Amino acid sequence: MFKKILIANRGEIACRVMRTARRMGIATVAVYSEADVEALHVREADEAVAIGPAPSAQSYLDIEKIVAACRQSGAEAVHPGYGFLSENEDLPIALEAAGVVFIGPPAKAIAAMGDKIEAKKLAVSAGVATVPGHPEAVASAEEAAGIAKRIGYPVMLKAAAGGGGKGMRVASDDAQLKEGFRLASSEAKSAFGDGRLFLEKYIEEPRHIEIQVLGDTRGNVVHLFERECSIQRRHQKVIEEAPSPFLDAKTRQEMGEAAVKLAKAVGYFSAGTVEFIVDDKKNFYFLEMNTRIQVEHPVTEMVTGLDLVEQMIRVAAGEPLPFSQKDLALKGHAIEARIYAEDPRRNFLPSPGRLIRYAAPQGEDIRVDGGVYEGAEISPYYDPMIAKLAAWGENRKIATERLAAALDGFNIVGVSNNLDFLSAILRRKTFIQGKLSTAFIAQEFPGGFKGVDPSPNEIGEAIAAASAMHRIELENSARGEIPESWITNLDGKAHAVTIVRDGAKLAVSLAKKRHEVATTWLPGQDLFRAEIDGVKASFRVSGIGLVYRLARGGVNYTAQILLPRAAELMARMRPKPESTRSRHLISPMPGLLVSLAVRAGQDVKAGEELAVVEAMKMENVLRAERDGTVTKLCVKPGDSLAADQVILEFA
Repeated sequence: MFKKILIANRGEIACRVMRTARRMGIATVAVYSEADVEALHVREADEAVAIGPAPSAQSYLDIEKIVAACRQSGAEAVHPGYGFLSENEDLPIALEAAGVVFIGPPAKAIAAMGDKIEAKKLAVSAGVATVPGHPEAVASAEEAAGIAKRIGYPVMLKAAAGGGGKGMRVASDDAQLKEGFRLASSEAKSAFGDGRLFLEKYIEEPRHIEIQVLGDTRGNVVHLFERECSIQRRHQKVIEEAPSPFLDAKTRQEMGEAAVKLAKAVGYFSAGTVEFIVDDKKNFYFLEMNTRIQVEHPVTEMVTGLDLVEQMIRVAAGEPLPFSQKDLALKGHAIEARIYAEDPRRNFLPSPGRLIRYAAPQGEDIRVDGGVYEGAEISPYYDPMIAKLAAWGENRKIATERLAAALDGFNIVGVSNNLDFLSAILRRKTFIQGKLSTAFIAQEFPGGFKGVDPSPNEIGEAIAAASAMHRIELENSARGEIPESWITNLDGKAHAVTIVRDGAKLAVSLAKKRHEVATTWLPGQDLFRAEIDGVKASFRVSGIGLVYRLARGGVNYTAQILLPRAAELMARMRPKPESTRSRHLISPMPGLLVSLAVRAGQDVKAGEELAVVEAMKMENVLRAERDGTVTKLCVKPGDSLAADQVILEFA
């Protein structure tokens, strides 16, 4: 077994690999860019090697620097994690030449599956069904339009060398195809150094279901069942679960056998994933093979009891798989949510910045895979993931309830995040029923995410929680007699409240219902844990004194505590008039200005493209919110932008 391994990655996956290596008694080496000097993976490693500037092309994507770090540290093997160089066949080739073992599949398998065009051809030859499309790279948007007319819209443009949602666009007509070709090609070139695209028929409302495979160097290959990854945004997974609530035993077996057949056809070993799209009749089609460990591997580990990173390390060290297919079985259900630094209420714009507060939930059958800490910086140079949160249960209902409760108990302050959005997904009726597709988010949130409308009972519990916190504040301040009646103004609506202490509990009486609150919460704590009417509840809390901001179940509340006379005066106050519209297009996040689509003096229509800003490895199109005339361009393509920096001005 190896004595020391290097992790050619960063963030949560680097920390994840280190945990297993530490348990196996293997020393670890981290690599880091100038932006990651204080990163958690650097702190947790036994030693660390600097590899260059913040841009990944000059650090994490530089093979020569990775090999040099191996020489410097004496690492015997390299685990690539996911992303960066994990699916670049040049890395294992370079490592082999340097006498270092690659903890992953053989270079020829990476090459065969890494080119999505060649992968489809290989799948066909192996007898695995594929999606109809064009078998070669598409040279231009005009050629793509011709192909689209032949196979029929909608179509999907995909990066030939890519994965992870980068370089992908869906088009329903020629105009969308033209714009999509330009953006997808540019994004693919930036992410993978290869702007080639291919085109295939887009199957509407399919499920995205993938099979985890694992093989050794002796030719043994097994599958570890499936993961349902249908809930996606911009072709990137948001919620994953195992097993799929859709598959029956027959389809599960057929998909597993197809995945193993494909893996054997390319001489695959180590961990890998064969991705399929599945229609409503359970017909499945090969999509691609990811020749690495997946972001969502924890759910497979939770339902099989296996450590996939450990198996990868043992296979790389020459050990055979210690089990066969008949030894493997599913146990229970696991669901994972990806927590990102982004603002769902602003079209999911990236939100880099410093984590002022970071407190992950703990509990039985809860797993948090993170790569940050309180005070850490979410860098604009890399993927905006903060952590992955997963929950296991005896069945899907229990797993969902545990994950929802854990999301309520996850406190993140300093950057916008998607905790509320994830909670909203879990409470959707279609999710609870398991009626999923890759169109789930577009269908459930057609106008974007605007928050969640709480039920009357949830509103009552929020009032009870805010009122209980205020009562506890008063009890701890020792300022004389505590009033038992006041007004709790929740989101602009006044509620008369009477609250009295009954031993360890607080009795909160509203107009139509009485709530009993039992809690050990103390003033200043930013997580309010309680039993409300005998049921556990958690609220994320900010604010103190007379105003509390609460968040639970995807809903944000603002509660203002007032004495009756003060409430009467507040009700008479008129809201301030809305401010006039801005005459500026501003950058919604730090990033790079890729292009400007307009010039000074040009008239634009609402919805027209104005600029493209690249941030956190994704290109974001900024469009005109209304008709107008551009009077001044304040920056030029190639400029680095700060958040809220003016890009152009309107008349």
